[in-house]
Amino acid sequence: MDIRKVTVLGAGQMGSGIAQTFLQSGFTVTLYDIDQEAVNRGFSAIGTALTRLVNKGRMTEEQKSLVLQNITLSTNLENASDSDLVIEAAPEKMETKKTLFKALERICMPQTIMATNTSSLSITEIAAVTNRPEQVIGMHFMNPVPVMPLVEIIRGLATSDGTADCIRTLAQALGKTPVEVRDFPGFVSNRILMPMINEAIYTVYEGVAVPEAVDQVMKLGMNHPMGPLALADFIGLDTCLAIMETLHQGFGDSKYRPCPLLRNYVKAGWLGRKTGRGFYIYEGRG
Repeated sequence: MDIRKVTVLGAGQMGSGIAQTFLQSGFTVTLYDIDQEAVNRGFSAIGTALTRLVNKGRMTEEQKSLVLQNITLSTNLENASDSDLVIEAAPEKMETKKTLFKALERICMPQTIMATNTSSLSITEIAAVTNRPEQVIGMHFMNPVPVMPLVEIIRGLATSDGTADCIRTLAQALGKTPVEVRDFPGFVSNRILMPMINEAIYTVYEGVAVPEAVDQVMKLGMNHPMGPLALADFIGLDTCLAIMETLHQGFGDSKYRPCPLLRNYVKAGWLGRKTGRGFYIYEGRG
């Protein structure tokens, strides 16, 4: 299947990053969100990122203008009707995703591939709400999307070989490296990453060390480019909690139990960079 027109559902950090990546690769993109302000913020983030590329000499102003001509902003899901591919990048809530996929089945063309950027939820369960589960697949990008080379490709039980082959080829066309993994909670990336972040939070919770010390140990001792607590703030502590809860529920193993301090921070609205406070305080945000 020749994919040229793409709709991205969700204009947050991940959705806008996915949209930017497709735009830079020459695709026509519709960026959708239920809230006009969210759509506008997503478009602004794309424009800012492209301006940064211009300032670094990696893109000309003319190229930037041409790229931005290929994006349509929308708050109407019906505008996905003529897309070859729809990628859902909504919040990490199963019911939200099921509602979207039920609607997409009605709206989209019979041949449209429906992908989800979920970082931990079951592709099989999402696909089961449609009558075409063979065309549903996980396409999990890493954050920040335009920079990170990996895309996890996750097949549900019914995902067809044709759908998987198409998405694998597409990821390569975006300059990404596709890695196929099985449909288990957290897949590979977050099944390994999130327990490490959760354990880092436990070291703060138990008074072993302050956040700065934890991050220094992992950066200087383990050669991590970013400490786990700074990374958690970057990802969003609400997202980290949602993934840990998915792992805990999915495996029923106490080793995946979210740290109480993580729960408290989320209850307080200290979600990291996006709210101006998490394990660190960020000036001019929130």
